[in-house]
Amino acid sequence: MKARLRLLLTMSGLMLTGLCIPIQGWAQDEPQQVEIQEYQGAKLGSVDDFRENSIKGVQIIDPDTYVLQVDGLVQTPSSFTYKELLAMEHTQKLVTVNCVEGWSVRALWEGISLLSLFEHVNPDPAANTVIFHAVDGYTTSLPLADIQERNLIIADHINGIILPPATGFPYILVAEDRWGYKWIRWLVRIEFSNDPDYRGFWESRGFSNGGLLNQSMFGQ
Repeated sequence: MKARLRLLLTMSGLMLTGLCIPIQGWAQDEPQQVEIQEYQGAKLGSVDDFRENSIKGVQIIDPDTYVLQVDGLVQTPSSFTYKELLAMEHTQKLVTVNCVEGWSVRALWEGISLLSLFEHVNPDPAANTVIFHAVDGYTTSLPLADIQERNLIIADHINGIILPPATGFPYILVAEDRWGYKWIRWLVRIEFSNDPDYRGFWESRGFSNGGLLNQSMFGQ
């Protein structure tokens, strides 16, 4: 218990790439955007409710040069530009993010179904794990079966506005039902693997590999 407490206190003094962030506003050359405050009768939290805890600070990615790589155990490794991803079919999900620091924010996320994206690469039957890579070196993973069961998305919009840099522009993993450290931002690579024991940045430091909200944030 004391070791876990020390880890939690240490974590609070570091920067997480998993989603525990505030919004610093959109790029200066972008037109003013207005968040929606309610969706289907549900009150939404504000982007200003998030806190900044990234491991290397907010990352600024140029949409004109951005590429999302999807590879690993796939038959057709592929890369997608920001414009190509924006042109894909989008879906919306009302999902609450819960940070290990004790706060949560409900938001409307809009983006691409990972399952539809996976159709472009034809995953190998041996693949059972998906590893997500961020531009700052942060990684995390999820079982492929869980992604399929929940039809998870990567989002480029939040509450009706373009995802700001502090929230992970251009893409964040909406890891519903999981702690915020699974919500990887600034996504640049999706890797298919047959290693269910792969551990990402915080998982390798003692946090649960599953990251499920109904389980302890520590251990398995």
